[in-house]
Amino acid sequence: MSDLSSLKYANTHEWVKLEDSGELTVGITDHAQDLLGDLVFAELPEVGQRFSAQEECMLLESVKAASDIYMPVNGEISAINTRLVDEPETINEDSFGEGWLFKVQPDNVSDIESLLSAEGYESSLDE
Repeated sequence: MSDLSSLKYANTHEWVKLEDSGELTVGITDHAQDLLGDLVFAELPEVGQRFSAQEECMLLESVKAASDIYMPVNGEISAINTRLVDEPETINEDSFGEGWLFKVQPDNVSDIESLLSAEGYESSLDE
């Protein structure tokens, strides 16, 4: 996985990685998976679905709770991590790598500039 400081973060605990293709890979932070606990189910969005920034786009369920995952920017789902259907625990094991959730073709790639830096995300956790 790339350097975590190069990622962008939403205050709802999603991380966003800008790929060379212009696509965005989205996952949840280690902090988020730690809060959720052992994940047992991932309800993924469908490829081709469009969402607005901050719209609920998928659901993660753990033994403790269910948690909505929010779209970080306006765009269309271009890929999903189908491994999570059978192995949602991958998110617990490697939230910044193999446990990615989905990829987005953003309407405007510069929208990620409105997301938090690694430092900004870290300081939001301390509030």
